[in-house]
Formats: sequence, structure tokens, C-alpha cells
Amino acid sequence: MSTSTAPSRLRLLPMRPRDPGEDGRVASTLELFFDLVFVVAVSVASVQLHHQLTEDHVVDGLVSYAMVFFAIWWAWMNFTWFATSFAVDDWLYRVLTFVQMAGVLVLAAGIQPVFEDDDLRLVIVGYVIMRVAMVAQWLRAARADETTRRTCLTYAAGISLVQVLWIAVLVLPGAAVPVAFVVLLLAELAVPVVAERRETTPWHPHHVTERYALFTLILLGESLLGSANAVLEALHDDTALVPLLSVALLAFVTTAALWWIYFWPPHHRAITSLASSLRYGYVHYVVFAAAGALSAGIEVEIDVLTDHSELTDVAAAFTVTVPVALFVLGIWWITLRDNADAVVNTVVPVGALLVLLDPVLPIPFALTSVVLALVVAVLVVRPPTTPAHG
Repeated sequence: MSTSTAPSRLRLLPMRPRDPGEDGRVASTLELFFDLVFVVAVSVASVQLHHQLTEDHVVDGLVSYAMVFFAIWWAWMNFTWFATSFAVDDWLYRVLTFVQMAGVLVLAAGIQPVFEDDDLRLVIVGYVIMRVAMVAQWLRAARADETTRRTCLTYAAGISLVQVLWIAVLVLPGAAVPVAFVVLLLAELAVPVVAERRETTPWHPHHVTERYALFTLILLGESLLGSANAVLEALHDDTALVPLLSVALLAFVTTAALWWIYFWPPHHRAITSLASSLRYGYVHYVVFAAAGALSAGIEVEIDVLTDHSELTDVAAAFTVTVPVALFVLGIWWITLRDNADAVVNTVVPVGALLVLLDPVLPIPFALTSVVLALVVAVLVVRPPTTPAHG
């Protein structure tokens, strides 16, 4: 083994930049294990959003959900892009990844206090744990490779500074916390923009888009759980048997259609430059958050049918149609429109807007399922095109 790739005396591998054209690059078992803890955090956030919505605390619930989901999404995304650039398989990399996973679990434990008491303390603690471990990863990468050292150190410094400010939020008066949250959110988003401005880290298009696809499957799985819950409720409620089974069927059709729409375009074509990578990564917040909120909306529909919700039928329907529309429009904007002809680029956004008409009908989100099925039918007969710049 050459000295450039030999492990150190501590059996650590040099954290060199990965080859963006590496053959057969797929998600590692560690990355899949990492995603499992996010299943917990997403599930808790979805459950808490469901409770807030069904109790007619819509604005408070959505604000809390948006804040919590940012922490979940941003920590996941930062690890994902780092791993596609620098991942190695030695004990230190694994341990630091486990530390980040522990931070996710701490964050998940703090989600309920955010929704119920506007208490961000435990979420911030869990988030900082994740981000400090990420700083250690960037410092290690900086030490190992001179060509990307400036970029890695900029990441480490930027993340560290923002984490100090997050800790300072813990002592702010309650009225100042929302403003501070927005400011620090923007600061977090700015770190990659500043760090990658002069020298970009390498990314593997197929690997990184596979990671996004796997996380999307996790989120859509939450919606399938909502469909299953509707069936379970139907078995115990004869008075609402048919409506609940209808919800279960329509939830499944809707989720399957969203899967089809998401995986129709070749996602790896969407990250060919820094600007397109930022668009792909950042707009996915809307897609991911919408997918997580959809499962909450399905549960709200079940509550309405079983007389356990404070919402009207129309308001409950919006808890489903708004996430669906945002999911479809998000994917269309990120990657679908660049791989579609004029027909598809008309049908998809118009279909997303038509979904919002569903609440005017007395049947829970039936229009949503019909419209999405028609969109899928169009995608079947009109395959992706080659982008003009490709």
C-alpha cells in the first residue's frame, strides 16, 4: 500500500476527496444506519404536527414544524454532502457519525416541548451536538488534503461560529427567539455558499441523489403508515367504515403517485454546478417537509371522520392538499422541468394547482388522487427528455 493511502498508527485512513466519477458508488451501510435515527425525529415531528392541526392550532403547529424540520433536514443534508465528498471507513469516522446520530435522538426528545411549550432548549442541544461532530469531520478533512483545505476550514469555522450563536439563543428572552432563529437559519444556509465560493468540494451525482431518494422513501413511508392507521380505525369504527377505508385507499394512491413523480426524472442531471447543487439541496427542504406533513394531514382526516378533530372538513382537507401540492411543485422546480417537454411542464404544475381545489369537494382528497393519477399517466406516455444543455 502506498504511503498516500496507508492508515496511520491509529489505523486512521487519510480523508482524501472522493472521486466524483467513482464507479459503483452507492450508499454505505453506515449511511443507511444514520438515516434510521432520522426516521425517529421525522416521526415525532409529524405526530406533533398532527396533534396541533387536529386541535385547530394551525399557525403555531406549522411554525413549530418548520423550525424543527429545518434542524432535522439541515443536519441530515450537511452529513450527506460531506460523506459524498470525504467519507472513509475507519473507526474515527464511524464514531463521529455515531455522535451525530446521538444528537438526532436528543433533538427528537426535544420536539414535543417545542410544540407544546415553545421550548427549544433540548432541540438546540441536540442540534449543536450534531454540528460539533460535523466540525470535527471538516477539520479532519482539512488536515488530510491541501487542495480543499481552505474550503474545509471555512466550513469548520462557519459552523463553529453559528453553533456558538445557537447556544447564546438559550439565554435570550422568549420574544427574541423567533428573530434569532431566522437570523441563524440564514447564517447556516450561508456557510456552504461562502465555503464553496472559490474551491468546491467534489460530489458524486449518483451517490448524493441516491441519498436524497432514500430519505424521500423514509418520508413517504410515514404517509403509508397513515393509510394503514385508517384501515385500523375502520376495523374499530363501524359507523365510519366506508369513509375510513376510502381515506386509506386514497392515501395509498396519493403516496404511490408522489413516488412516481419524484422518481420520474433522472435526478443526477440536476447537480452539474454549485448553483444547481444549492438549488437541489435547499429546495428539497420544501419537498421533505411537505412529505412529512402529508402523513400528519392523513391522520387529521382520520380524526375528522371519527369526530376527534376541531377542524372543519374543508380545513382538514387542506392539511392534505397543501403538502401534496408543495411536494409536486418542489420536485417540478428542482429537476423535473429540466427533463420534460412542454406537455409535461404544463400538466405537472397545473395538476399541483388543481390539487388545491380538493377541499371544495365533500369526499376527502378524492380530487387529489384523481389528478395525481392523471399526471402519472402523462409521465408514463411522455418519458424524460435530454436537457438542452446536456
